[in-house]
Amino acid sequence: MKLITLDADRVTQTRAPGEARDKRVADLPMTGKFLAGRTRSDLDDGDLEYLECLVDDEITLRDREPLVRRGASSSASAILVDGFMVRTMEQGGRKFIVGINVPGDFVDLHSFALKRLDHSIISVGTSRLGSVPHERLAHTMRERAHLTRALWFATLIDASIHRKWIQMLEQLDAPRRIAHIFCELQSRLAFVGLANSHAVRTPFTQIDLAEMCGVSAVHANRAVAKLREVELARIRRGTLYTSDWDALRRYAQFDAAYLYGDGPLNPGDNMR
Repeated sequence: MKLITLDADRVTQTRAPGEARDKRVADLPMTGKFLAGRTRSDLDDGDLEYLECLVDDEITLRDREPLVRRGASSSASAILVDGFMVRTMEQGGRKFIVGINVPGDFVDLHSFALKRLDHSIISVGTSRLGSVPHERLAHTMRERAHLTRALWFATLIDASIHRKWIQMLEQLDAPRRIAHIFCELQSRLAFVGLANSHAVRTPFTQIDLAEMCGVSAVHANRAVAKLREVELARIRRGTLYTSDWDALRRYAQFDAAYLYGDGPLNPGDNMR
């Protein structure tokens, strides 16, 4: 393995005096969205450059192409650069979508410790990812404590999202579940600068929405119709359109605190 060593003076020179952080982030094409809107600002130039150098290869996946299949041995983790990925589980001939990944997410960072996942990770639409060998992550743990903590923080956000989905599935009816999923996506896309003020564009089908909500395709279709009936949102070919996000969030009982952006759960200076 080629060890990653970055000279601090050289890293500092990648940003001209007075240059905005956002412009410098744009120069990190594979990892520039990692933890954006959350604790990315706590990472210094050296950590951010180091993270970019961890990416060994670029991967492009077609629609419904798997990155990782359940039970397969893994020697690398991948960060999502463009597109959408979903986590899926199957039982009794049924498929369940148990999580969504958006750009900036390490979609399988936990495979570094687990090696074999209990679920599959599938591209929905075309996706582009950066591959990070596990041996480089092991080197990071030895050499970059603060960056290691940031990677750990990212996996804990995944866990927070999973807990919220469990609560959502227990508490909400199907129309509110679908509304909650799109409110979450709008917030997560806003973190990485990809949000639209009136729409969330995804490649998801109504079958995908059904598998996310644990209902039949017919039930999901009725739920989509209900959102249109109450005049909160329209969903067409995977895109949700709304003119009132606040009303949709209230309907979905959506509170973005579990995403650890600005709000009562933001760790603030505790990450330093």
